[in-house]
Amino acid sequence: MGTVLVTAACMTGCGAKAESADLPKSMSALVKQAVKEGVVDWSAPKPQSQMQPAIDLFEKKYPGIEVKYTNTKAPDQVSQLRMEQAAGKVSVDVANAGGLTVGPSADMADDIDWSRYGVAKENVLDKGLVYIWAVPKVWAYNTEKVAPANVPKTWNDLLDPRWSGGKVAAESRASFLTAWDLDPSLGQTKALAWAKKFAARKPHYASNTTQTEASVESGEVSIGTSLINLVLEAKKKGVPVEVAPLSPTNANESYLYVPRGARHPAAAALLTSFLSSDPAQQALARTYNSRIPARTDCSHPDDTPVLAAICKANLKWYPTSTLADYNRLTNFFPKGEEALGTDIG
Repeated sequence: MGTVLVTAACMTGCGAKAESADLPKSMSALVKQAVKEGVVDWSAPKPQSQMQPAIDLFEKKYPGIEVKYTNTKAPDQVSQLRMEQAAGKVSVDVANAGGLTVGPSADMADDIDWSRYGVAKENVLDKGLVYIWAVPKVWAYNTEKVAPANVPKTWNDLLDPRWSGGKVAAESRASFLTAWDLDPSLGQTKALAWAKKFAARKPHYASNTTQTEASVESGEVSIGTSLINLVLEAKKKGVPVEVAPLSPTNANESYLYVPRGARHPAAAALLTSFLSSDPAQQALARTYNSRIPARTDCSHPDDTPVLAAICKANLKWYPTSTLADYNRLTNFFPKGEEALGTDIG
């Protein structure tokens, strides 16, 4: 709940308005300036091992530019950048934005004409944010705990009495309800009504999806909210988990941006544009961190492992298309927490 309050309070006007970078108008000039800077500090909420294949490709293509990577939780990064921009001492060159941190991140992002550097218009949100990867929210189940005939196929299937008494784990922050808001046939009113019924089944709540996924993997619970990359990583290790064919969900997009006041803005813009390119996307796909189509599209299901998995599960998904969508969801999640009974502390 604390994350929601901090984010909602800083949708606009967070931090000082640091100066925008004076970047070259051509890619060739950007590369020259980036090489002169020589380093780029990248911070995102992912293990470095998952980003390393793309980092290696970048450093091979642009020798002389070192990527320094830091694994930082998204809310912590927002707080850090807000203070650094106010102090005029920004330490992050490429930052990450996703979910509740998109609103405040958009306010701190430099306004860059990404088309100059080969980034497609459809992959840019609110001028400064570049869509790099998606981690769709899913429901995962333990294949040793749930018989094939009993696997939930709809959200209402989770209200069946058989799942009562802590057999289902859910993220207490209510962000797993995102798809209800994005699906025009559902909406917030229906979402809150469902959440109250779900709460009456006494689910097991955890503070984040990593914890709910862990409880599914261990067999502590039968079903739980998760992220597609967590399920795929577990399956790769032989853990008895699978994605439930339970729709709808959302693409859960993550963006990268260059904060105003970045010390190495050219190298930051170069790295961000590179991560949006096909070679980098192919490298990121191997660790389940590349883009997928914004809306349900299984015409080429084998393009990435993530897309293959959600298409195999027959999931329907929706994008968070605009900054207004993210702002609306920020106001919705506290209502969802109240309906779930997790709005405490």
